[in-house]
Amino acid sequence: MSTLNQTWDLDVFFTGGSNSSAFNDFLAILEKDTQDFYAVLSSSSAPLTLEASSDWLKNLNTYQDLAKRLVEASAFTSCLRAQNMQDKQADLLGNTVQSLFATFKSCETLLDTQIAAIPEATWEALLKTDELKDVQFPLNEKRHKAKELLPADQEQLINVLSVDGYHAWGDLYDTIVGEMEIPFDHPKKGQQTLSVGQLANLMNDGDRSVRQKAFAAWEEAWQKQSEFAASALNHLAGFRLGVYKQRNWDDILKEPLEYNRMSGKTLEAMWKTITRFKPQVVKYLQRKAELLGLEKLDWHDVEAPLSSEDKEVSYDEAAAFIEKNFNQFNPAMGAFAKHALEHRWVEAEDRSGKRPGGFCTSFPLTQQSRIFMTYGGSASNVSTLAHELGHAYHQHVMNDIPYLNQDYAMNVAETASTFAELIVSDASIKAAESKEEQVALLEDKLQRAVAFFMNIHARFLFETRFYEERKNGIVSVDRLNELMLEAQKEAYCEELGSYHPSFWESKLHFYITGVPFYNFPYTFGYMFSTGIYARALEEGPTFADKYDALLRDTGAMTVEELALKHLGVNLEQDIFWEEACEQIVKDVDQFLELTK
Repeated sequence: MSTLNQTWDLDVFFTGGSNSSAFNDFLAILEKDTQDFYAVLSSSSAPLTLEASSDWLKNLNTYQDLAKRLVEASAFTSCLRAQNMQDKQADLLGNTVQSLFATFKSCETLLDTQIAAIPEATWEALLKTDELKDVQFPLNEKRHKAKELLPADQEQLINVLSVDGYHAWGDLYDTIVGEMEIPFDHPKKGQQTLSVGQLANLMNDGDRSVRQKAFAAWEEAWQKQSEFAASALNHLAGFRLGVYKQRNWDDILKEPLEYNRMSGKTLEAMWKTITRFKPQVVKYLQRKAELLGLEKLDWHDVEAPLSSEDKEVSYDEAAAFIEKNFNQFNPAMGAFAKHALEHRWVEAEDRSGKRPGGFCTSFPLTQQSRIFMTYGGSASNVSTLAHELGHAYHQHVMNDIPYLNQDYAMNVAETASTFAELIVSDASIKAAESKEEQVALLEDKLQRAVAFFMNIHARFLFETRFYEERKNGIVSVDRLNELMLEAQKEAYCEELGSYHPSFWESKLHFYITGVPFYNFPYTFGYMFSTGIYARALEEGPTFADKYDALLRDTGAMTVEELALKHLGVNLEQDIFWEEACEQIVKDVDQFLELTK
């Protein structure tokens, strides 16, 4: 009998959902305050001396206050839209928040321009004051970036035009996905009408005939959207490239690398090491094909369970298992998971109308998070729940530090989530009651290695090459399919029997406007967390405090500085990445031994 509620509580933020009068009042005040802040910044200038900086420091506090409130509003509308993609009022609210963000971005541009204009001696003195000494890193980062941007009025124009000329394409894509209803004739359940998320789950079904039918239905449904998806993708990239050109940025990886606070050398060292270790992962793919009675795995077999009798885990069982094993690593982490699960921070109910995928979003004013997923009872679902709770714990340990230092990037966010996932997946393997169950759980863990070594690599290769071609004009549907097929064959070492050339249409991550190149940070997070996890195994319970300290620093230094300070390693060299890969090789070796 279920005791945990699988729907989240949003009323604790604003009662009434998308018709909340409290939220409308919140937005109205936020809009006025943002416009007032813009007026203040427009009529002020950078302080030239330390003595003249008191009013300017107030502006910095206002900036942080508005940022928190905007993130709170954005998190709320994201949750509303995810839980019911037919909620048109939630879409309107989301668009309102997007417009507010554009105004706020213009405020930020003015503020950053002032930061860049402060004389060096005054700047150095400011950073030593009690108000700013703890937030030197994000402020220096702002100063550096501001010097590489266009004049403030031009950057403000970009912000305004982006609402309807850039973000709108991402919003339109989300709307199309939400409207998609896909007919599916299930071999056991008969004729169904499924959402994108529900059909995606069937492509991991233990019954290969179900996977094949689901994949065929998936391809057919998305083929009908191919021209639209190509338009959206081309225009998103075109807008971004147009902005880069005006700023004289030639390297398409400049923005994503700076956003993730990592160097090109680190990215290169990571991919180079992974490529060197891929043959070991190929052995796993070959063995899996053999166990499934196939010559080679097809695309829809890669994430399939080995047994059609996949053990189903109830939501309550999953929650208890996660809490128990978080607790063994760090009692504070276990207590946090228990609180989040019992206080309805998670939306996990399996129902139609929800958006596909999963996420964790934070509410900075109330210092809570919300987790979104669709729980179906598989080992993969248990991992997803642990993954998203890892994100929430990351934010939890940062709640008491200055807000400017809480702005951590996607790559380190994925480190915390994947670390939590590792704790639970390893515990599951050790707790297996039979060899068959152990093999199934180990195989589920190795699926993630394939995802980060190969699937994400294919996305990175595709997007890098697509952007280079987009510089010369619109890229056609056929060419997009060719680019994706080439990338997948290269990333998977040509080991699959069939591929998914139209993957670029259905992968939401290509259409996200907030973060460019929504791919390699996942692999960084996976590899970085694997290396951290190896340290945790070596050091035992004493590592928990070190881990929390590392998380707390994720918004206040580059990843290279973070790794050097907390792990004593150089991420621009191969050694750390090799150690992480060796952990994965151990899993492959164990799998090969168990399945002889």
